[in-house]
Formats: sequence, C-alpha cells, structure tokens
Amino acid sequence: MATTRIGLDRLPPAARAAVEQHTGPLLTIEETAEGFNSEIAARVTSTTSTWHIKGLRTDHPRAWTQRREATVAPFLTNLAPALHWRVETAGWDLLGFEALDGHHADYAPDSPDLPEVATLLRRLNETPCPDTELRRAEQRLEHYAAHPDALHYFAGTHLLHTDLNNTNVLVNAHAPQGDQARLVDWAWATRGAAWLDAGYWTIWLIAAGHTPASAEHWAAKIPAWRAAPAEGITAFAAANANIWSDISNADPDPWTTRLATAANAWHAHRKTG
Repeated sequence: MATTRIGLDRLPPAARAAVEQHTGPLLTIEETAEGFNSEIAARVTSTTSTWHIKGLRTDHPRAWTQRREATVAPFLTNLAPALHWRVETAGWDLLGFEALDGHHADYAPDSPDLPEVATLLRRLNETPCPDTELRRAEQRLEHYAAHPDALHYFAGTHLLHTDLNNTNVLVNAHAPQGDQARLVDWAWATRGAAWLDAGYWTIWLIAAGHTPASAEHWAAKIPAWRAAPAEGITAFAAANANIWSDISNADPDPWTTRLATAANAWHAHRKTG
C-alpha cells in the first residue's frame, strides 16, 4: 500500500531548518510522484547543489525503510545515488541523496536500456553484502512458497534490491556505456541467493511486454542466474505468482493486475517449459 505523499512545505520549521543546514536556502522544490515508501520525496536545488530528499515521520509504520536505506547506502558505490546527509529532528527522518540525471528504465523488448540494467545487476552481484541487519529472502518468501522445502533455494549471502520496478532504475544515456544505470529505493534490501534479483526483473520484463522466454533470456545475462538450479527458479516463480495474486486481490487496480498476470504467465511457463 502506498504511503500518503505530502509536500516539503509541510515539514515542521525545525526540520526544514535542519535540512537547510546541509543544503543552504532552497531555491527550487520539485515534488516527485514516483515511489511508494516516502511521505516526502522531492528534488531540491540551492545555490550550492541539487539533492533528492526522502522522508518519513519517525513514528510512521514504515519508518524502518528509512533506516534500512541509510544503513545500506554506504555500501552501494556505483550502484545507487550517494547519501550525503541524514536529518532526524522534529519527528522526521530525512535523507539527502545525490540527485541523479536520467530517465526511468524502459523494459520494453526492443529497449536499449536492457543491456545497461543487466550490467547493473551483474555489478550488484559482485558487491559484498554488508554485515548489517537485513531480512533474509527465505523469510520474506516463506508464506508464499508452494512447498516449505523450496525455501532453501532462496537463501544466500548476497545483497539484493528485490524491487525491480522500472521506476527504481535510472538510466543516464550520457554516462559511459556499461555504467549508465543506477538503482534507487533500497527500502527492501535483502540478503539471499545471488540470482533472485534477476528473477524479480523477469516478472517486470514480462509485465513490460516480453514473453517469459524473452524475459529469461535477459535474466540469463546475469551469471548467477545461469548457475541457479532450475527447480529453484520454478519455486521462485510459484512464490511470486502467489505474492502478486495476494497483492492484486487486496488492492485491485491496473498496475497490480498487470504484475499478477505477468507473474502467473511466468509460473505457467516454468511449469510447462
């Protein structure tokens, strides 16, 4: 369920003042529509620089997502926008990120962004998982797996993003090839098997118009996917079909229905393939 978005101008004066200690007086504020986890999301500019600010009240039920992002940010060099500052005051937790240029990744079958996203996921696989508190993939999937004995396929020691929504991938076409894509919104960072992010990507690719076979072709650009057991991939497809069925039933709209349809199509492909 999405968090209600409010404008930066509704921050308590003490919180706004604390932000401006880092930024200087704000000249422009561009509220951001994308994203579900933050009450505050805005691109701001001062005389010195530009930042992307994310914020939640410290008593918000999802306040843990701010802490998670702040915890993992130092380990995400060349994967995500840098976290420059954090403000916790007047009942608010606010994060000031590097403001990235670029567009949301296009996942369509003929998109030139696809190789960049695959390269990004390969880089993520090569990034050491920080020794911090993270949920484990097998924990997150335990209520959705078709069989409890399938959960061991999802366990591992790799850092995962797990939310491969195309709006969470920014592509800067002016950067060097192979280094154009960055992942934003690490609220759901997880520890698990290295191939799982390629699996999450597969569902979003199908939702963007790929056949299941085409989506798996792109997933296979990530070496960890090629090394994954076929039974584990099929179990993961089954679990995600259950997840998206639950989500779309609880919150039926075109967006959730599209993802549920994609997840079911992938699961059907795995069962018959």
